[in-house]
Amino acid sequence: MTMEPAILAIYDRPVPRYTSYPTAAQFDSSIGPEQHGGWLSELRGGEAALYLHIPFCRQLCWYCACHTMAMRREGTLDAYATALEREILLLAQAAPGFMVDSMQWGGGTPTQLGAGRLLAIGHLVDTVFDRRSNAEISMEADPRHCDEATVQAMAELGVTRVSFGVQDFDERVQQAINRVQSFETTLAALERVRGAGMTRVNVDLVYGLPSQTLETLARTLDLALALAPDRFAVFGYAHVPWMKPHQRLIPSETLPDATARSAMAALVSEKIVAGGYVRVGLDHYARPGDKLAQALAARRLQRNFQGYVADDSPWVVGVGASAISSLPAGFSQNIADPAEYMKAMERGGFATARGIAVSLEDRLRGDIISQLMCLYTADIGEACKKHGAEARAFLSTIDGLAPLIRDGLVSIDGDRLAVTDRGRPLVRSVCAAFDRYYTGIEGRHSRGI
Repeated sequence: MTMEPAILAIYDRPVPRYTSYPTAAQFDSSIGPEQHGGWLSELRGGEAALYLHIPFCRQLCWYCACHTMAMRREGTLDAYATALEREILLLAQAAPGFMVDSMQWGGGTPTQLGAGRLLAIGHLVDTVFDRRSNAEISMEADPRHCDEATVQAMAELGVTRVSFGVQDFDERVQQAINRVQSFETTLAALERVRGAGMTRVNVDLVYGLPSQTLETLARTLDLALALAPDRFAVFGYAHVPWMKPHQRLIPSETLPDATARSAMAALVSEKIVAGGYVRVGLDHYARPGDKLAQALAARRLQRNFQGYVADDSPWVVGVGASAISSLPAGFSQNIADPAEYMKAMERGGFATARGIAVSLEDRLRGDIISQLMCLYTADIGEACKKHGAEARAFLSTIDGLAPLIRDGLVSIDGDRLAVTDRGRPLVRSVCAAFDRYYTGIEGRHSRGI
């Protein structure tokens, strides 16, 4: 559904993506290595997802807002792999008996480490941790640099799902974001991993890119559907050049305006759903038999810093520069700069730089925001009961709720809140009404649609 200009004028403002609550914008330096180590001990004998962050790529794409950099130096890659191994060993000491529920290699481009380093790290994980027999192991990969040796290493690591970055297939758009990647190259990479037994494949796309139009996006979607992946993740481009200076290479006047972005978001949903996929939350799509679609149907869907997930455990342990851990007591994040992260690991302790302890009120609000982001509905009464609050009193504190109801973005029946079809593209703005930290300050977040 394309949003009306009047609604876009009100709600297309910078809002968090709500991959956590509180969001990373609230993290501060009061949380350091000591707190992180103590929080990890609460996982002793429990389960959590393991996330490994590799902050390197072969070259830097101008649209990227991730913590990554172009890196080919063998010495730096060796040193970073060693730092990851040191952190894994520290984690094993802090949380003995911790079971790996799932494992994700992210970045950057994890395969930039090379087959040998990947295998050494993966084998160490299997040595020091138990892993569920059906644990999903996923890895992000660049189709342009996914040769046979890389694929074989992924297969030996037990990778069960490969996520390929595509973004857009239009050559003009690719030139504008410094990522030239043909359909043929992408198809060959998908066939290579499928041939090695890794049949679960994701494709990532982006709308709102420079020089992108509805016509070029439609062609990209048709080509992407021809790849027949199991899942799509389709994100709105976040233009934040004040945070990511390389995005200044993308002139703002080449970006689609709010109305065009809204139409693009609607086109994405229309074409992918028509292609036989189930829409999962704000920006994911999965085949009906996929684990993610099944989690949605069973109302077990979760959202974390890696997006929508079907993991059984709500906790995530992040390893590597900038990696974030979601733990029972709160969130903790490693030093973002890879060189400083490596120095910290050489000193023998954790590299935690910031985070936040989560309060009872944060748990309540986070529960509601998670329900809205995952299911577009929230049982306020049940959430309040679970967290020791009174629903009517709590709802009376949500000043932003009345305008959302007035503008037809949400409806409320007793204590149950539902995001309307009209409001779904702006669900992040709905969640912001329940965010006690949100100020709407320009510069901290990307646009709402």
